[in-house]
Formats: sequence, C-alpha cells, structure tokens
Amino acid sequence: MKLTNDQLKLAANTVRCLCVDMIEKANSGHPGAPLGMADLAVSLWLKYLNVDPQDTKWAGRDRLVFSGGHASSLVYALFHLAGTAGLTMDELKNFRQLGSRCCGHPERGVLPGVEVTTGPLGQGIAMGVGLALAAKKAQTGNKTWVFCGDGDMEEGISHEACSWAGAMKLDDLILIYDSNRITIEGETGLAMADDTKKRFESYGWKVFTCDGHDFDAIDRIYKRALKTAGQPVLIIAETHIGFGAPSKHDTADCHGAPLGAEETAGLKQALGFDPAQSFVVSEEVYAMFAARGKRLHAQAKRWRREHPAITGETKATDYMKMVEALPKFEVGKSVATRSACGEVMNALAKVVPELVGGSADLGPSNKTVLKGLGDIAPASFEGRNIHYGIRELAMTAMANGLTAFGGFRGYGATFFVFSDYCKPALRLAALMRLPSILIFSHDSFYVGEDGPTHEPVEQLASLRVTPGVTTFRPADANETAYAWVEMLLNTQGPSCLLTTRQNVPVLAGVRHEGVAKGAYVIYENGPQGTATTVFIASGSEVALCIDAAKRLAEEGKSVRVVSMPCQELFINQKREYRDTVLPELMKKRVIVEAGTRYGWDRFRMDFHTTRYVTMDHFGASAPYKCLAQEFGFTVDNVYKVAKEIA
Repeated sequence: MKLTNDQLKLAANTVRCLCVDMIEKANSGHPGAPLGMADLAVSLWLKYLNVDPQDTKWAGRDRLVFSGGHASSLVYALFHLAGTAGLTMDELKNFRQLGSRCCGHPERGVLPGVEVTTGPLGQGIAMGVGLALAAKKAQTGNKTWVFCGDGDMEEGISHEACSWAGAMKLDDLILIYDSNRITIEGETGLAMADDTKKRFESYGWKVFTCDGHDFDAIDRIYKRALKTAGQPVLIIAETHIGFGAPSKHDTADCHGAPLGAEETAGLKQALGFDPAQSFVVSEEVYAMFAARGKRLHAQAKRWRREHPAITGETKATDYMKMVEALPKFEVGKSVATRSACGEVMNALAKVVPELVGGSADLGPSNKTVLKGLGDIAPASFEGRNIHYGIRELAMTAMANGLTAFGGFRGYGATFFVFSDYCKPALRLAALMRLPSILIFSHDSFYVGEDGPTHEPVEQLASLRVTPGVTTFRPADANETAYAWVEMLLNTQGPSCLLTTRQNVPVLAGVRHEGVAKGAYVIYENGPQGTATTVFIASGSEVALCIDAAKRLAEEGKSVRVVSMPCQELFINQKREYRDTVLPELMKKRVIVEAGTRYGWDRFRMDFHTTRYVTMDHFGASAPYKCLAQEFGFTVDNVYKVAKEIA
C-alpha cells in the first residue's frame, strides 16, 4: 500500500488534533513538540519503522525512543492509531491522570511498546546508544531510532554518548533532531550558538538536513539514513514548534502548556478539522495504520521463524552455577574488595554470558575488566568490555539501554565519589525497575592522598534514599563474592556495589545467607542473644568493630557485631528475622561507617544508649592510615566510644 502525501498529511493532522485534545482535556501537557514532529513521526511509523503492534517484544523490532519525553502525547496518539498494547481512545482521554497508562512522560513497564522511560533530557539519546550497541551484539539487524530536540542537544549527556557512538562507528543508530529553535524561555539563541552539523560531523556521524514538514524531503532523508553504513546518522529536521496553532506557532508559549480553547479551535480549523469535535479519527487513518501493522506482523512472524534462537529475553541466572564458580578467599588474608570484585567478576563472567560493560576510564583501578573476553572497538562489537571513556553519566544511561534491550546485563564502573555524575541515569534505572549494575570503587576517605574531592562522604546516603536501588557495601572479599550473586539475581531494579581501595582482612563468620538478607551476626561472644552491646557496621569498618568487640569481650562484656552490607535487603526482611539480628532488648548500639550518619538513626533503639563513629564532614589529603587516626576510624577509638555505653 503506497501512501500519498495527502494521506500522510491527513494522518499527521489527525495525530496533531489527538495530541491537542489529550492535553486540553487534561489541562496539562506539552503541545508544541508533538505538533511540530507529527509529519516526521507519521512518515517514520507508516513507511520505515519496523515494529509489530501485536507483538511489542519481537526481538527483531526496531527500537524507537522519544528522548524528549514531554512529547508523550505524540507517542500515545501513534500507539492508539496502530493498536499498540490495545491502547484505547478512552485511555487517551485519561492522559496524565492517576492510574493511566498514558503517563506524563512515557514509562517503561506501564505501557508495552515504550522501550525506556524518558523525560530528563538527553538520557533517551544515551539509552538509544546502549540499545543500538545491544542490537549489534545480539545481531538482530534492527535499527534504533531516537527523536530528540534542542533541549536534548544542550544537555551534556548528548555530547558524552554521541561522541562515543561516533568513535565506535555505531551504525544502525539514527537520531531525528526536531530542530525548532525554541526552548521554554524563548529562542535557543539565548544560550546556544552551536553548529550542530559540524559538531556531529566532528564526532564521526553522517549528518543530513531536511524540512521536517516536507513529506518528499523526509522520505528522501529516511532512505539515505537507512543506506548509511559505518556511521551513526543525525537527521537535522527543521520544524515549526506548535505547527498549525494560529498565534502560538513558532513561540515558546506552546511548549509546555495547553493551547486553550480558542487556539485549539483555530488549529483544528486550519488543519481542516471540525473545531466542535474532539478525539476524532477517520476510518481512512485507522486503515492506513492497520495495513502497515498487518504487514509488519507477518514480517515479525517470518523473522521469528528464521531466528528461533534470538528471543530478546534475559536468561534467568543459574544460582548454583554462580555459587560453584565463586572464588574462595582464605580467612586471615588481606584483600582489597576492589581486587576481590575483579576476581569474582571474571569467575562469574564464564557462567553469566550476558554480563557486558566496562568502566569510565578506570578499569585498571576498579578492577572491572573481563579478562580475555575482548573489547568493543570501532565497528567491532563482539567483545564484552566497553571502554566508556571519561563519561560517567552516559556510561550509566548506556548500561541502561543495554539492559533494556533484553539478553544483557549492562554494568558500569567508576570511583564512588563520581556516582554523583551517574545519579540521574541510576534514578531512571530504578524508576524502570531495570537491573543494571554499577560498581563504585574507592568507597571512602581511605582514598587518602587524593583528598576531599575524591573522598566520598554523603554519596552512600544518597544511594540508600533512592527508591528501588539496592546498594551493597561488603565487609570483605567473601561478602563481595556473595553480593555479586545477589546483584545478578536481582531483576527488579539496579544494584550498586561499593569496594575498597585499601586491603581489608578476610573475616571469619561471613555467610552467604546473611549477605542475601542484608545483615547478619558476624561475631558474638557468649550465648546467642545475651549480648548487651551491639556494633552495627558496613564495609571496612566491620573489621574495626570485631576487634573492638573482642577487647570488650576480654573485659567480660557480652557483645555482638552485625555486618550490614545492604540496608535495603535487611529492611525488607520479615520482622522475625530482623529481631533475631537486632533484638529490641539490645538497646546499647554503636554504629560505625566511614560516611555520613544520615539514615542510620533508623537502627538505634534509644538516643541515650546509641553512639556513632561516622563522618559528617569532608575528608583531607594524607596517607589513609593517617586519616583513619585523624577521623577516629581506629580500633582504639571505636572501643573507646563503645565503652561509654557498654
């Protein structure tokens, strides 16, 4: 079925009216971008985009990302017309309302067919790069299309991700840049004078330009983009924000607020629609989308028959295989948990082939290189190690894209203090319940001479207060190994692993079950449950607490040490288990962690019988042993603090 320009125009204008109707009914939304992008989107969907509305999980489908998630009404209009996920007209009328699948910004997991959650500008571009990389590795042969706008281009993450994609010659990735030269405050010239074409050409991209409202020009550019090999493609489509709106056309006024009744009526009249009617779709438009969907459904069925081994699903990790593959670390030896992490990762990579990732130029330091498993390089995507370069935010978003594709567990790594650069993408992973993995080494002031710029203090609390993030700070090498198993078993959200730069002792009493439950008794003298003082700690401070507890034990005190590698897991345990680890009767508590006290008060029983050895100030530049003495993270000081209440 060959579509005429008049038919494409009718479809695009129908989409425009649906978008405006959704926003007007909700009295909330962003009409400008959908009105400007409708011609580009309809042309793509009806002629070039390979998605099957009846099978949103088809592994060979093209991936479509709307990086400017504020244009969500455009997504929902297209989904409704195509029948994707059975999205009804009534659901369009419920746009942005509680419980609606038509959320303010598209959300993965809420509406099938939405590949990733977008909204924070630029992240959709970076996740698109991750999706495109995954397609290369999976050899599905699909294209990754990303709609983006001026705001996406201004965000720094677009530079990080697109620079990497160009360097890697990542073809089959096509960005459609809705260049309308308008942002919320006015024209982009207020703060932007970039030559986008030159910028992307310098990255190594192929760049095309076109009039985003000329169907013939759009058609030519899409065809050229599809034929381009060896380079990602940027299409700079010059459009008019608020296309068709009588007075708000080409102004910032239509960006983020409903047009209003009068402007909406003028728009519909200009587009040839009845201003008195809302949510109207002609049978001709439905027929266009239905015909396209029928052809694509047949294509998807053929593809599945020809590629039966490619399911697009991430395999369930085999618990026993992972446990059997784990290295064993001898009690009494001294091993930095970053070194243990590297050893564990390499052991698990042999039985978890979907593990793919790398570091933000810190692989040798945080020990996250998968040895002998090859590197991703320009036009070569078989390896499992990714050199992200110094691009922490793009790294995290790309790992999300890899994981979202299906069949891969994307991971990234950097120093813990730089988790601040990762946080926006980590938050989206949590929102999507996407099981990406982040490894943060150099987890405390023990970084030493590099000083306070590189010594994390508040970062751990920041991770812990983020809903859906599971954070492990293991006490030793064996807890590190068990934490890796739990991260790979976690499919409901992102996991973070914090590792030490300095050597720490391999401890007696470490138990996999305890790590899996987030906290457990690692040391206790006397009959179980008789302790009067309990130490609670994570990471390298657990060893300090054990030594301090032993001193008290020598004085006849009954003491317990609880290792708490993961607060989130412990809090989610049944009360019966939590009470066996931290009984209410054990009111005398000493909490020790080389980070801010924030968040630890939930584990105290009484203000007057709880003491803290925490760090509520920035660090300093000096050898780490000197800093430990200065900041009170010594056995002597922990013992002294405990004596105040013991």
